[in-house]
Amino acid sequence: MAPCRSLPHLAAPGRAAYIRGMDQHTLTLSPSAAARVAAIAEKQGKPAILRLSVEGGGCSGFQYRFGLADAPEADDSIAETDGVRLVVDPVSLDLVSGCVVDYVESLGGAAFRVENPNAASGCGCGSSFSV
Repeated sequence: MAPCRSLPHLAAPGRAAYIRGMDQHTLTLSPSAAARVAAIAEKQGKPAILRLSVEGGGCSGFQYRFGLADAPEADDSIAETDGVRLVVDPVSLDLVSGCVVDYVESLGGAAFRVENPNAASGCGCGSSFSV
């Protein structure tokens, strides 16, 4: 698997508190994504846990799904940044290993974005990919 591209804004020391079920370079939740998850979770009165999963479908073959989770499942891999957890099931982890989950705001809107080195191609909106 190809390693993630170097992203200087993600390299701040002390950002990742712990990672369970994967090594530190396998999956990363950016500080901006962590801040956005924390804000959404606080508004909804839920724990700051973002679940990333991959499903079949979308215009490129697979699509990313994001949602708040009440708790991690026993076999989930967990990455934590600034007290916010990113959880991924084992099947999805095979397709997103080495990724960075970021939150981006632009003139076109705001969204969570997955920078996936495993993707051979993706759609224009960034919500689906193929391997």
